[in-house]
Amino acid sequence: MKNVGDKVDDILGVDADGKEIKLSDYPGKKIALYFYPKDNTAGCTAQACNLRDNYQELLDAGYQVIGVSVDSAASHKKFIAKYDLPFPLITDPDHKLVEEFGVWGLKKMCGKEYMGTNRTTFIISPDGIVERVITPKEVKTKIHASQILG
Repeated sequence: MKNVGDKVDDILGVDADGKEIKLSDYPGKKIALYFYPKDNTAGCTAQACNLRDNYQELLDAGYQVIGVSVDSAASHKKFIAKYDLPFPLITDPDHKLVEEFGVWGLKKMCGKEYMGTNRTTFIISPDGIVERVITPKEVKTKIHASQILG
Protein backbone atom coordinates (compact mmCIF):
# COMPACT_ATOMS: atom_id res chain seq x y z
CA MET A 1 0.00 0.00 0.00
CA LYS A 2 1.11 3.56 -0.63
CA ASN A 3 2.05 5.12 2.67
CA VAL A 4 2.49 8.63 4.02
CA GLY A 5 5.60 10.11 2.40
CA ASP A 6 5.40 8.00 -0.78
CA LYS A 7 5.59 9.72 -4.17
CA VAL A 8 2.67 9.33 -6.57
CA ASP A 9 3.14 9.24 -10.36
CA ASP A 10 1.76 12.27 -12.21
CA ILE A 11 -0.43 10.18 -14.53
CA LEU A 12 -3.20 8.48 -12.57
CA GLY A 13 -5.31 6.95 -15.33
CA VAL A 14 -8.23 7.77 -17.62
CA ASP A 15 -11.71 8.93 -16.72
CA ALA A 16 -15.09 7.80 -18.04
CA ASP A 17 -14.61 9.94 -21.18
CA GLY A 18 -11.15 8.51 -21.93
CA LYS A 19 -9.41 11.72 -20.74
CA GLU A 20 -6.06 11.19 -19.06
CA ILE A 21 -6.14 12.37 -15.44
CA LYS A 22 -2.89 13.74 -14.03
CA LEU A 23 -1.94 15.31 -10.72
CA SER A 24 -0.45 18.21 -12.69
CA ASP A 25 -3.96 18.98 -14.04
CA TYR A 26 -4.68 20.44 -10.59
CA PRO A 27 -1.76 22.75 -9.71
CA GLY A 28 -1.67 23.87 -6.10
CA LYS A 29 -4.47 21.48 -5.11
CA LYS A 30 -4.39 18.62 -2.67
CA ILE A 31 -5.89 15.54 -4.28
CA ALA A 32 -8.43 13.41 -2.39
CA LEU A 33 -7.99 10.19 -4.39
CA TYR A 34 -10.69 7.86 -3.20
CA PHE A 35 -10.91 4.20 -4.14
CA TYR A 36 -14.33 2.57 -3.90
CA PRO A 37 -15.61 -0.93 -4.70
CA LYS A 38 -18.46 -0.50 -7.21
CA ASP A 39 -20.67 2.06 -8.94
CA ASN A 40 -24.34 2.16 -7.90
CA THR A 41 -24.01 0.18 -4.67
CA ALA A 42 -25.37 1.57 -1.40
CA GLY A 43 -22.09 2.50 0.33
CA CYS A 44 -20.41 3.78 -2.81
CA THR A 45 -23.43 5.89 -3.73
CA ALA A 46 -23.61 7.35 -0.19
CA GLN A 47 -19.91 8.21 -0.36
CA ALA A 48 -20.07 9.77 -3.83
CA CYS A 49 -23.17 11.81 -2.94
CA ASN A 50 -21.60 13.07 0.30
CA LEU A 51 -18.55 14.22 -1.68
CA ARG A 52 -20.85 15.80 -4.29
CA ASP A 53 -22.91 17.63 -1.67
CA ASN A 54 -19.76 19.03 -0.04
CA TYR A 55 -17.75 19.50 -3.25
CA GLN A 56 -17.63 23.29 -3.15
CA GLU A 57 -16.44 23.22 0.47
CA LEU A 58 -13.71 20.74 -0.54
CA LEU A 59 -12.67 22.95 -3.47
CA ASP A 60 -12.64 26.03 -1.24
CA ALA A 61 -10.36 24.18 1.19
CA GLY A 62 -7.90 23.42 -1.65
CA TYR A 63 -8.91 19.84 -2.50
CA GLN A 64 -9.70 18.17 -5.81
CA VAL A 65 -11.72 14.96 -5.51
CA ILE A 66 -10.98 12.06 -7.87
CA GLY A 67 -12.69 8.67 -7.56
CA VAL A 68 -11.32 5.32 -8.74
CA SER A 69 -12.96 1.93 -9.22
CA VAL A 70 -12.45 -1.04 -11.49
CA ASP A 71 -15.81 -0.40 -13.18
CA SER A 72 -16.02 0.27 -16.92
CA ALA A 73 -16.22 3.72 -18.50
CA ALA A 74 -19.87 3.02 -19.41
CA SER A 75 -20.68 2.20 -15.78
CA HIS A 76 -18.93 5.38 -14.59
CA LYS A 77 -20.83 7.51 -17.12
CA LYS A 78 -24.17 6.17 -15.85
CA PHE A 79 -23.11 6.65 -12.20
CA ILE A 80 -21.96 10.23 -12.87
CA ALA A 81 -25.16 11.09 -14.77
CA LYS A 82 -27.53 9.44 -12.27
CA TYR A 83 -26.06 11.28 -9.27
CA ASP A 84 -24.78 14.44 -11.00
CA LEU A 85 -21.21 13.90 -9.78
CA PRO A 86 -19.00 16.96 -10.41
CA PHE A 87 -15.63 15.20 -10.10
CA PRO A 88 -13.83 12.71 -12.37
CA LEU A 89 -13.99 8.95 -11.87
CA ILE A 90 -11.02 6.96 -13.11
CA THR A 91 -11.80 3.62 -14.67
CA ASP A 92 -9.29 0.92 -13.69
CA PRO A 93 -10.49 -2.36 -15.25
CA ASP A 94 -6.94 -3.74 -15.53
CA HIS A 95 -6.39 -3.10 -11.78
CA LYS A 96 -3.22 -1.06 -12.41
CA LEU A 97 -4.04 1.74 -9.99
CA VAL A 98 -5.77 -0.35 -7.30
CA GLU A 99 -2.75 -2.65 -7.20
CA GLU A 100 -0.21 0.21 -7.31
CA PHE A 101 -1.90 1.81 -4.30
CA GLY A 102 -2.34 -1.54 -2.54
CA VAL A 103 -6.12 -1.40 -2.19
CA TRP A 104 -6.95 -4.54 -4.22
CA GLY A 105 -7.26 -7.52 -1.91
CA LEU A 106 -9.21 -10.33 -0.36
CA LYS A 107 -12.63 -9.38 0.96
CA LYS A 108 -15.33 -11.34 2.74
CA MET A 109 -19.10 -10.96 2.55
CA CYS A 110 -21.80 -13.39 3.66
CA GLY A 111 -19.18 -16.09 4.26
CA LYS A 112 -17.75 -15.82 0.75
CA GLU A 113 -14.24 -14.67 -0.08
CA TYR A 114 -13.47 -12.69 -3.22
CA MET A 115 -11.01 -10.15 -4.57
CA GLY A 116 -12.09 -6.53 -4.60
CA THR A 117 -11.26 -2.90 -3.88
CA ASN A 118 -10.84 -1.93 -0.24
CA ARG A 119 -12.44 1.50 0.26
CA THR A 120 -9.49 3.82 0.95
CA THR A 121 -8.75 7.53 0.45
CA PHE A 122 -5.30 9.00 -0.13
CA ILE A 123 -4.68 12.69 0.45
CA ILE A 124 -1.91 13.73 -1.95
CA SER A 125 -0.03 17.01 -1.57
CA PRO A 126 0.32 19.47 -4.48
CA ASP A 127 3.86 18.12 -5.00
CA GLY A 128 2.64 14.52 -5.37
CA ILE A 129 3.42 13.08 -1.93
CA VAL A 130 0.93 11.02 0.11
CA GLU A 131 0.13 13.16 3.17
CA ARG A 132 -2.58 11.05 4.76
CA VAL A 133 -4.36 7.74 4.28
CA ILE A 134 -7.94 7.16 5.40
CA THR A 135 -8.03 3.37 5.72
CA PRO A 136 -10.96 1.02 5.01
CA LYS A 137 -11.73 0.75 8.74
CA GLU A 138 -11.77 4.55 9.07
CA VAL A 139 -13.82 5.59 6.00
CA LYS A 140 -17.38 6.60 6.87
CA THR A 141 -19.28 6.84 3.58
CA LYS A 142 -22.03 9.21 4.78
CA ILE A 143 -19.61 11.82 6.23
CA HIS A 144 -16.53 11.27 4.09
CA ALA A 145 -16.11 14.91 3.05
CA SER A 146 -15.77 15.95 6.69
CA GLN A 147 -13.17 13.22 7.18
CA ILE A 148 -11.14 14.65 4.29
CA LEU A 149 -11.51 18.18 5.63
CA GLY A 150 -10.77 17.03 9.20
